[in-house]
Amino acid sequence: MSFVDPYPGEKLIQQEDCSEDELKTGFLTLTNKRLIFEKTEGTVATLSKKTSELLLNIPLNKIRSCTSEGFLIKKIVVHLITGEIYKFGVFSTKRWATLVNEQKNTFTLN
Repeated sequence: MSFVDPYPGEKLIQQEDCSEDELKTGFLTLTNKRLIFEKTEGTVATLSKKTSELLLNIPLNKIRSCTSEGFLIKKIVVHLITGEIYKFGVFSTKRWATLVNEQKNTFTLN
């Protein structure tokens, strides 16, 4: 269950269970309008996870750049225009970085 309702015309591009260096574990979601990170809580007994809190809701026009880094521990690094930096441990860092940058470059407020 997600805490985030989609905007009109919003489309899911990519979503993954991951972790962020400071925010810990959650679901990272990229849409054609924003980057979202929702904290998750899981139970070992049922091996299930559920979203518990919306931690990031970033419009794509607030992202300055997205790159991939690392050799053994790979992450995407999201630089915001405010100077904030977030590092997410995702499975395919190059794909994520490419998708974020593509969506950022084609983003419109409508």
